[in-house]
Amino acid sequence: MSLDTLSEVLRAVRLTGAVFFSIDASAPWVADTPPARAIGPHIMPGVEHVIEYHVIASGSCWGGITGETPVRLEAGDVIVFPQGDPHVLSSAPGMRLLADHELLANLRPSALPVAIKKDGGGSERVQITCGFLGCDARPFNPLLSSLPRVLHVRGLPSAAGVLGELVKVAVTESEAKRAGSDAVLARISELLFVEAVRHHLTTLPSDALGWLAGLRDQAVGRVLEKLHHRPAHAWSLDELGRESGMSRSVLAERFTKFVGVAPMQYLAQWRMQLGATLLSTTSMSLAEVAERVGYGSEAAFSKAYKRGVGVAPAEWRRSRRDATTTVT
Repeated sequence: MSLDTLSEVLRAVRLTGAVFFSIDASAPWVADTPPARAIGPHIMPGVEHVIEYHVIASGSCWGGITGETPVRLEAGDVIVFPQGDPHVLSSAPGMRLLADHELLANLRPSALPVAIKKDGGGSERVQITCGFLGCDARPFNPLLSSLPRVLHVRGLPSAAGVLGELVKVAVTESEAKRAGSDAVLARISELLFVEAVRHHLTTLPSDALGWLAGLRDQAVGRVLEKLHHRPAHAWSLDELGRESGMSRSVLAERFTKFVGVAPMQYLAQWRMQLGATLLSTTSMSLAEVAERVGYGSEAAFSKAYKRGVGVAPAEWRRSRRDATTTVT
């Protein structure tokens, strides 16, 4: 398993986060959250996709996707909703409350973080730290597409002590609003998410398929590492086979079984994501971007980009700049 490959993907899809809410509640209580697409424009403007997660700092509660069976959450647990589903947290299963869209619509990043108190009068209390992560979903985010709708990590056993301290720091920073708190909270959010994904990866069943399972597989993981380490290289199936110790036919079959697409198709999609990131975050010319991601000319890159993404690279860059200007 190559965590470097995971790190490269997280950088390319521009993972960024912050802790925005803390909940201090006594039973009975319920918090009903609308889809992330309804929240994102208000708290992470300009971000394409929003992932919400919750860390149970103390006490216990129930959590899950709206309308589906919830899971019991204990202190130290993390529950993540990678696909942005509406969800409910509550003191008992089956509770519902209409989400407060007006509250969310009036939120602004400058007004965050927000401390929410829900006093039901009972003796059972729970403290929850809620965070949001933003990332690119297009043109290609292999991690996002391989994550389940709900990611529940019990107690983060592999690093409970360190992450327990991180949660404490997050709570303190959320309440204090000191200089630099935004940067601290963003890094803590990202670390918590990465640790949750790592734990999920190591606990996948042996017969699991998908990008994360491929990352864990020795042979497929080695191929993914090669493609991500040198995306601009003129890879061929023959060369990848030699590098990974497989025949081209075995390589193609095994890679496609796990990842869902053939190696060369995966490389093309990954190059589009790298190109999109460079177009969105740098002032490189199209020719420079083309060379950086493995195309011999601006024309070849533009043709491949429009075919793979649906718009020309110049149009993509313009739309992203317009979105940033609107947010600003």
